[in-house]
Amino acid sequence: MARILVVEDEVDICNLLRNELEAEGHSVTQAFDGPSALLAVEQLNPHLIILDWMLPGLDGLSVCRRIRQNYLVPIIMLTARNEEVDRILGLEVGADDYISKPFSIRELSARVRAMLRRVELDSRLAPTSTQQPLPNQPTPSSQQPTPSLIERGILCINLTEHTARLGKQEIELTPREYELIVLLTSHPGRAFSREFLLQQLWGYDYDVFDRTVDTNITRLRKKLGPLGEKIVTVWGVCYRFVS
Repeated sequence: MARILVVEDEVDICNLLRNELEAEGHSVTQAFDGPSALLAVEQLNPHLIILDWMLPGLDGLSVCRRIRQNYLVPIIMLTARNEEVDRILGLEVGADDYISKPFSIRELSARVRAMLRRVELDSRLAPTSTQQPLPNQPTPSSQQPTPSLIERGILCINLTEHTARLGKQEIELTPREYELIVLLTSHPGRAFSREFLLQQLWGYDYDVFDRTVDTNITRLRKKLGPLGEKIVTVWGVCYRFVS
């Protein structure tokens, strides 16, 4: 089963999550503060992280932001903050899902299962061409040969030739547009924040005034024609490709 890192400073809640997840067959590692969480990510290379917002040493948002600089591992934020702006902020720094306290352990378990199913699907797809490594992905020696094509409806991306076609018509893409469409279509349904896309594809830190990602997404949508609407905006700060 999966390696899961639970980061929660309330010991009782952390133990409750560990017991529930271990009962489902997962291997669970616990961390009780921000710095320990970052160290555990490097050592454990987890398949999924459950991350509390309010942590000693380094808050959950900062932990999430640092993890997103190098890892695509799914992150479920766990927090007592229920305002919409807080949910937006959590998604903006790279969280994949958001659960408010108090929470149902059954709901959390269901979301964990759903997230892991998505990770299992992602692992069958070709790795993305990004500037920084994504250590949570399986190594080539431990998996079957990755496919050379990504097919989403009439869109076909040839990873060997670095080309994309709509039906029989090849699309003229810039290198960044190509990397964007490969990343989005390789992980259908997953939301990627502007910050993450800037760090992974452009190699520099997030700037709230920088519209680089928005401009490239707009151009990419136009070039994809009828499939452009499949790239949707989430909460105004993230993008995902909808199958």
